[in-house]
Amino acid sequence: MKIVLFGATGNLGSVILDEALDRGHEVTAVVRDPAKLATKHDALTVVKGDVAQPSSYASVLPGNDAAIASLNDHADPANVPRQAALLLDALSRAGVRRFAWVGGAGSLETAPGVRVIDDPGFPEAWKASANAQIEALAVFRASKAPIDWTYISPAAEIAPGERKGSFRFGGEQLLVNAEGHSRISIADFAIGVLDRIEKGDAAKKRVTFAY
Repeated sequence: MKIVLFGATGNLGSVILDEALDRGHEVTAVVRDPAKLATKHDALTVVKGDVAQPSSYASVLPGNDAAIASLNDHADPANVPRQAALLLDALSRAGVRRFAWVGGAGSLETAPGVRVIDDPGFPEAWKASANAQIEALAVFRASKAPIDWTYISPAAEIAPGERKGSFRFGGEQLLVNAEGHSRISIADFAIGVLDRIEKGDAAKKRVTFAY
């Protein structure tokens, strides 16, 4: 497949990039600063572009089978839902019909009508980013764009770790293990993202992965 990836220099995006290349996909990475992307590969094309400026990357979108976005803006989280809307429009105009968005865990349910972010112990420092991703999810659900999007929430805890290759696949509820923990490694999360792109089995849905 030909995949365009936004956010390839981030902690999650860089691992998603490696997973895509390891699977034999051709990847076009759109990044604001190409110098920050150390990965070199015959199947990788690096393009300088800013999600906020669709004209900076519109020319490389046509011909791609799918897109993946792993974006965050800690300085101004309000940009995140705007980025979602811009990409839905730009990808649709270019004829890209498959789109995976790396979202947040804050909107996952821990009980009917109760979200992760509603927990009194949810860190205050994370709320702005979590709410921005909640707004991004609303953008996807309201979109009429002719594109099969999938909003992918990680487990409550996601960090570097072992690539086990096995984990659970869920929907609207936070997945926890027998001890009540919700976690996954970045490497296994990347597997889940690429699996969804390849299988196309969660169109217009939110999914989540955890051990």
